[in-house]
Amino acid sequence: MSAEGQIFEISKAVFFEAAHFMGGKPEGHPYRSVHGHSFRLEATVAGVVKPGEQWVEDFSHLTATLEATAAKLDHKLLNEIEGLEVPTLERICLWAAADLGKTLPGLARVAVARPSLNERCELVLKRV
Repeated sequence: MSAEGQIFEISKAVFFEAAHFMGGKPEGHPYRSVHGHSFRLEATVAGVVKPGEQWVEDFSHLTATLEATAAKLDHKLLNEIEGLEVPTLERICLWAAADLGKTLPGLARVAVARPSLNERCELVLKRV
């Protein structure tokens, strides 16, 4: 079987630590207080194998891009980052997709998880 013409998806994940709170919740609600999580950020790039390169995307480029995005969030109060004033997993996915998409034209999916809570959100951007 040849890789030529086949559509592949490759994924990479990195971790970051950050704090947040959910303003607008009633007094005494546990989400209202500042608290932190360990987050897992995963990006999937989809496409056909690039001629002469034998891959969809260089994993070193995917890794460097993911690490740069995670660094913007790592050890930060997410509410203070423009676009994350209400830092739900859905909004973190959207924010990360916008940041990652600048250098990953084949970006197809972004997932953000809080592994210790068994919670995950996935944003599907496009189908190839």
